[in-house]
Amino acid sequence: MPSSPNYINHVRIPENNDWVIFILIGCIFLYVFMMNIIERDASLKDFLLQKYFDASNNLPSWIITSCVITLTLSVLISQYIPVVPKHIADLQVGGYQLNKFGYTLLAVMFFYLIKSTLGYLFYQSIGDGKKWTIFYFTSTKFYFILSFLLIILCITHYYFPIDRNKMFLYYFSFFSFVFIFKVFFYLFHKNKILPEKWYYKFLYICTLQIAPLLLLWKLLFF
Repeated sequence: MPSSPNYINHVRIPENNDWVIFILIGCIFLYVFMMNIIERDASLKDFLLQKYFDASNNLPSWIITSCVITLTLSVLISQYIPVVPKHIADLQVGGYQLNKFGYTLLAVMFFYLIKSTLGYLFYQSIGDGKKWTIFYFTSTKFYFILSFLLIILCITHYYFPIDRNKMFLYYFSFFSFVFIFKVFFYLFHKNKILPEKWYYKFLYICTLQIAPLLLLWKLLFF
């Protein structure tokens, strides 16, 4: 009796990245809501160039921008983390467990919450609490622009044929440049958002910029 032939299925199942589009559309919806409702139909130019004393609803705009940054950054780097730690992966809620994106999202959320809380406490501890509101008003503009760059990178990463291993080096260089640019942006901005004394500036950069970033790197890649 002849043996049955072995058939090899050469059909490639494409990667389903619909979840990326859903998240990015949600981020764009948040910005539309922010510009139309919270910023009262402000144009992009007016929003970016507005002065602190002429602005209103700064806190909601900062929160929405932070949410978009958290989501887009998690989408972009989640595919590069080596593995979800076992003690995290073993946790189940309703039969579901965290995948790489979920774990990255939690880590980035933890990073920004800790960073923002320590930043607020830092300004309060040096007796310059009023400057905290000017700080997050100014940083909102920076992160708003950065979030659009992240959206573009997410689309390129998931929907264009690129070598993801090589792109990691480009991403690392990009974020290193962004970090250095952000430090100088904070140091020399006309709003003078950092403390005036040089040792407070040095303390802020080391403890509230570098240290949390190293903690995030350790959580994701070690």
